[in-house]
Amino acid sequence: MLRRFTLALALCATVSPLAPAAPEEPVDLAMVTRIRDEAFNNSKVMETLAHLTDVLGPRLTGSPQLRQANEWTRWQLEAWGLQGARQERWGPFGRGWTFDRASVHMVAPATVPLIALPKAWTPGTDGPLRGQAVKMKLESEADLEKAKGQLAGKVVLLAEAAEIKDPDKPLFNRYSAAELERLAEYGEGDDGRRPRRPRDREAALRRARFGKRLREFLVAEKALATVEPSEREGALVRVAGGGSREPGESVGVTALVMAAEHYNRLVRLAAGNTPVELEIDVRARFLDDDAMADNTLAEIPGTDRRGEVVMLGAHLDSWHGGTGATDNAAGCAVVMEAARILKALDVKPRRTIRVALWTGEEQGLLGSRAYVREHFGSRPDPADPVEKQLPSYLRRAQGPLTLKPDHGRLSAYFNLDNGTGRIRGVYTQQNSAAVPIFEAWLRPFADLGATTVSNRSTGSTDHVPFDAVGLPGFQFIQDDADYMTRTHHTNLDVYDRLQREDMVQASTILASFVYHAAMREERFPRKPLPRESPPEPSTPEPTADAP
Repeated sequence: MLRRFTLALALCATVSPLAPAAPEEPVDLAMVTRIRDEAFNNSKVMETLAHLTDVLGPRLTGSPQLRQANEWTRWQLEAWGLQGARQERWGPFGRGWTFDRASVHMVAPATVPLIALPKAWTPGTDGPLRGQAVKMKLESEADLEKAKGQLAGKVVLLAEAAEIKDPDKPLFNRYSAAELERLAEYGEGDDGRRPRRPRDREAALRRARFGKRLREFLVAEKALATVEPSEREGALVRVAGGGSREPGESVGVTALVMAAEHYNRLVRLAAGNTPVELEIDVRARFLDDDAMADNTLAEIPGTDRRGEVVMLGAHLDSWHGGTGATDNAAGCAVVMEAARILKALDVKPRRTIRVALWTGEEQGLLGSRAYVREHFGSRPDPADPVEKQLPSYLRRAQGPLTLKPDHGRLSAYFNLDNGTGRIRGVYTQQNSAAVPIFEAWLRPFADLGATTVSNRSTGSTDHVPFDAVGLPGFQFIQDDADYMTRTHHTNLDVYDRLQREDMVQASTILASFVYHAAMREERFPRKPLPRESPPEPSTPEPTADAP
């Protein structure tokens, strides 16, 4: 175990005159007690969550709802007494999009409502439309050639029937002691429950190119709409983006994701040569008035080291199937509550504490990447035209890393974005110097179930851009709850799936971490600056008809 390894190093150091033992990381237990009292006895975290979800609803980047959320969070942080509350622009992001109606019915051979939602950045139907559902494979240029002349006025079922399996694990999960012990071991592996899959850059590029070609083809062939099955079963609709937010690009036809059980019925009927007619009414619109987006920021000013900064953040944007409760109103509410707690206690931090609520996370960490690029450091934009076509999270780190003056002033960034589950520990991003610090900061919260320091790296959220330029950026270990089984990007990502006790616990720990980082004598230790990505062997240009 990592902790035993750390303890062994400390014991060795005590007998070596060349390596004196490091002093124990100080913890202000009196402040921990005050933080716990305010968090548990005067929590506002669920009030914040109710407003973000029930009142504002889903917060797709570029939508009116997200702009309202930017305004409301700025106002709320300012009302709690934080200073410099503001919206910081980044972009361009591209076209906005919103929808307010999605009605899908089978009208033949029987009449029945179907559960389906449109993909973001696909057009509406401009009123109810009816068409025959046809199952069609459209995965290559050869498939498109074969389908020519057959799709006018049709609703195209793009996939085979979904495989419906009996549940093989509980729908609600918390880390076991064994899983946490595994996480405490150094390694490149997964988070203890979900294997990390390598990202295939070439496959992503092929999908993007063929997706554009398919959208243009469907419009030219006058197809009515497309339907695909949800990746989840049990009437869950897991939906994200389609179409295009780039001005001037084809957005295709109305693209729907349907509950798997309802989709399978359509496929079976079509396979049995029973004509299936659908009525679809989707009211969606594109917004071209403002291609930029905003991050919300606010501060508790520091004292003797106010020029240095400790940041805490989460992403404010969501997908549109539910109300973005666990992904990631939960993280935003905890971040805001941690700041409220510290402000209510009238703390006087040595370093400035800065709250950041990011946008564009779901499209590739865009808001946090833009902030890091503007304030801390960046590499040059790729010159390779193929590399430019890849989404930012798949691009290789190339060229020299240019650092800005604020790079030396950020002490640490703490992120929360793994749903409603309670904090069980923290990842160090393989920064071994962080281990004894985090162990000391977690010790007062053992009774709340937070004990694990993992010297592994974790990805896929807004601490990654900080880590990519050599800054200490960290994500907490959280219980899954039902994040991956029911709520992640689905129509059930709503207030009712939130766990109040977990949110209060997470707010307590985050407030303590941020406070102690702001009060440290030294800036938080850093890893070496990251290297460039190694060159890759040249590969042939991907073909558009590759699956």
